[in-house]
Amino acid sequence: MNKENFSKYEISRILGARALQIAMNAPLLIKISKEDLEKVKYDALKIAEIELDSNILPISVKRPLPKKREEKLKRIKEAKISDEKVEEKEISEEEEIAKEGEIMELASPEDEQEEYSEEPEEEES
Repeated sequence: MNKENFSKYEISRILGARALQIAMNAPLLIKISKEDLEKVKYDALKIAEIELDSNILPISVKRPLPKKREEKLKRIKEAKISDEKVEEKEISEEEEIAKEGEIMELASPEDEQEEYSEEPEEEES
């Protein structure tokens, strides 16, 4: 992992992720002497930067790249339907709907009133 291959945003993300791991007591991937650790004041970010410079970090970066399309798009030709055919289809659909309504025998408010008056009233004893 060379710093030149990454953008500044990717580098900061990598360093931040590794510094967090180091701060949570993850083992160091490079041997650093006690004197060098004292020099950087045990700073997790500085240690992560040293690891990045030594190209040993097992962190990878996935970049979303645009997909190349070489396929030509084809237009689907719609069949032209005449106005007469459309009207015939609408009329046939309306007839089917009317037939279904007759089968179900739509109720009118007068029919409902008759049904309620025919029911016998229960008497309490």
